[in-house]
Amino acid sequence: MYNQPPQNYYQQPFPPPVPVRSSSHRRAIKWVLIIIFLLVACLLGLLTLFLAGAELTNMNSEQGPIAFLLGLVMATLPVPVYVLLILWIDRYEAEPLWLLGVAFIWGAVFATFSALIINTLSIVIFSEAFGAVISAPIVEESAKAFALFTLYFWKKDEFDGVVDGIVYAGMVALGFAMTENISYYGRGALAGHLGGIFIVRGLMSPFSHPLFTSMTGIGLGWSRQTTNQFVKYAAPVGGFGLAIFLHATWNGSITFFGGLGFLLTYFLVMVPIFLAAIVVIFFALRREGRVVRENLLCDYQRGFLTPEEYQSLCSVPGRMGSSFRALRGGGFGIWRDRMQWNQLASELAFHRSRVARGIVRSEQEAREREAAYLQMMHELGQRLRQIRT
Repeated sequence: MYNQPPQNYYQQPFPPPVPVRSSSHRRAIKWVLIIIFLLVACLLGLLTLFLAGAELTNMNSEQGPIAFLLGLVMATLPVPVYVLLILWIDRYEAEPLWLLGVAFIWGAVFATFSALIINTLSIVIFSEAFGAVISAPIVEESAKAFALFTLYFWKKDEFDGVVDGIVYAGMVALGFAMTENISYYGRGALAGHLGGIFIVRGLMSPFSHPLFTSMTGIGLGWSRQTTNQFVKYAAPVGGFGLAIFLHATWNGSITFFGGLGFLLTYFLVMVPIFLAAIVVIFFALRREGRVVRENLLCDYQRGFLTPEEYQSLCSVPGRMGSSFRALRGGGFGIWRDRMQWNQLASELAFHRSRVARGIVRSEQEAREREAAYLQMMHELGQRLRQIRT
């Protein structure tokens, strides 16, 4: 069934690639932009926290600061758990941590601050109902979607499909929900309803914002992976519109119909859509597994991958099993090498998929990048094979 690789494959010399490097000028610009981004994020983050604390202090000068600190703790403590759940989805080609961090910071600071300013003005000019049902869905989903559209156009080599769209959307929305919940929990503490607020926002609907924004992410991901020109342009628009519609429906049910409206919308609308999103994730992961399987087949056929390695790379259970065996047999260092090897194999497969669809800057850069992936896999493969033998 399988072509066996040469016995001495991993001892054969491997031609070194031409490394893909950006110029020093581009690297300098990149670091300048990162520093500016972080400085502005710190400034706006502190300003947002100050406004939230001032609001609670104005409501109760004695208990306000305590309520603010309580809200801050309750809003931030569960976030690592939710982040891990979202990252678990990204089983084949894990996204760069720095990009995930940028997405989270954008949602927690930039999107929240802009929504706070515009929504407050909407409430002052129009009404609370207008702010909740019209302004908030449009402004908040637009602010979160800005990060997704930026990543879609800017990092084409990282935004490959539906799974990536959901992961980035989840990170942006979790950051947004974390900052927003500080005020909700703080006001709940002052009103003596902290337990009820936590049940509604922390237990029943912690993924409401990620669910809304994931519609935009799914639309962008579908656009990236399709070859149908109509879908390529219609999917992002449709996903963004659906995100606004779901957000408006959620806010409107509570604004106009109170607790009963919330429960009906929760069980009749939100839960079915959440389950549908899980189905979408399942099929998106199957598609990613197929991308890996098809684009690494040539490496298996020419003996670069053993049958065991090829099979383990093409499924989530296979990857988890190989990582666990590496941890058990060689400790943390070998586990880390195995995880990196799996990641490199996935990046190679998705790189080839992008090349096949014409999503590359230049053919020369594409060849150099593939050579770099193969070289790094070869070097890691030598170490892993020595441990096994």
